[in-house]
Amino acid sequence: MSEITPNPARVADAPMSTRHRYALAAIMLSVALASLDTAIANTALPAMAANLHAKPAASVWIINAYQLAMVATLLPLAALGDIVEHRRIYICGIAIFTAASLACALSPTLPVLAGARVVQGLGAAAIMSVNTALIKHMYPPHQLGRGVGLNALVVGVSFAVGPTVASLILSVASWPWLFAVNVPLGILALSFALPGLPRTPRGVHQFDRIAALLNVVTFAALIFALGEAAQRAPSTLVLGAAAVAIVFGALLMRREAGHPAPMLPVDLFRLPVFALSSLTAVCSFAAQGLAFVSLPFYFEDVLHRSQVETGFLMTPWPVIVALAAPFAGRLSDRYPPGLLGAIGLAILCGGMASLAMLPPHPPVLDITIRMAICGAGFGFFQSPNLKALMASAPPHRSGGASGIIATSRLIGQTTGAALVALSFSIAGRHGPTLSLATGAVFAGAASIASGLRLFAPSHRAQTTAATMTAAKEQ
Repeated sequence: MSEITPNPARVADAPMSTRHRYALAAIMLSVALASLDTAIANTALPAMAANLHAKPAASVWIINAYQLAMVATLLPLAALGDIVEHRRIYICGIAIFTAASLACALSPTLPVLAGARVVQGLGAAAIMSVNTALIKHMYPPHQLGRGVGLNALVVGVSFAVGPTVASLILSVASWPWLFAVNVPLGILALSFALPGLPRTPRGVHQFDRIAALLNVVTFAALIFALGEAAQRAPSTLVLGAAAVAIVFGALLMRREAGHPAPMLPVDLFRLPVFALSSLTAVCSFAAQGLAFVSLPFYFEDVLHRSQVETGFLMTPWPVIVALAAPFAGRLSDRYPPGLLGAIGLAILCGGMASLAMLPPHPPVLDITIRMAICGAGFGFFQSPNLKALMASAPPHRSGGASGIIATSRLIGQTTGAALVALSFSIAGRHGPTLSLATGAVFAGAASIASGLRLFAPSHRAQTTAATMTAAKEQ
């Protein structure tokens, strides 16, 4: 058994050592790296589709291939992190992501790029599967809101920088350079992670390879079915993939029945706050996915804005998220996350509805205000929801809870991207408008789910009960 690195933040809130500052830098930089990549890919999707001679609906697989790999491998990697240490999974993830980014930059065709994005998604899954678990280890319970708020701040800043970076690079260079920028960031993150990331407790259970395989097939088939249905593929293909997801999912749940730490932690969903927080995350990130995939096409193809203008028009949303996230994180240490999330997502619903109702030739200020409203709503929800998910799970299940956070986010974003492709197929030129209206519906549903948490049992009581149950089972 390796030595567990002590957590200085838990001892009278002592200042962090140099090693823990390195750890925090590594975590935030790698999260920024993955978020920056998503923002860049979304913004540059029209340019990549044109350069690779791909139709808009097919080009969505540049995003879906990345997210398919992430969703399929997140939970197995989270479970593996509980066994072999979160630190090892994290470092491997950064290395894989960096190498795959270089492969993306060198891809000559859409299929090759999609394949490189699959590998890149695997690296990102390793990063995101244990990211929140590491943060929880570094902050005491009464300051967890600050930790996740800082995490949300980095994500917001990265999304803010992403569209601008994408537009500036595209104005002077071709799209492969968009992925090449990840390489130096990845190397820098590794240089912080190797000496800095803390050692965490290891689980006593063994890694279940069969359960991992069942999990990969289940979620890969699910995401594939969503993508093919969105592109209106033959019904036999869609139904076949959906059937595979259902069958393998049932086999996975049967195999893990009674397991003290299942790879697919369905036992955590018995906690009402955890279940509602996960549902809130899926719906809200579906709304975000619908917006961030469709808006670049809307700005360029419908409003006839340039690539540089598109990048700057996309920026207000994530900038406001970056400003709101730390504030919301601190508020979540004092006020119910369900209330904060409900308010924020109601604002997001209104903002997306206003984007869907933009006039034919809107001024820049009008677009900026509506994008800022969306960012304020999303930023107000994100940090409290992250805290609710982590705080409602027992401490020894941090890895599983962290995996569910990332899985919920990615299932939501993938669903949103698939619905964008479906909107393009159904509405043609008006596809972006339909996507934004659909996103407003998802945001409204997320607001309702968040508000229902106010009537759920206290997460502290649930956590205590779940911990006692787990102790009896062991």
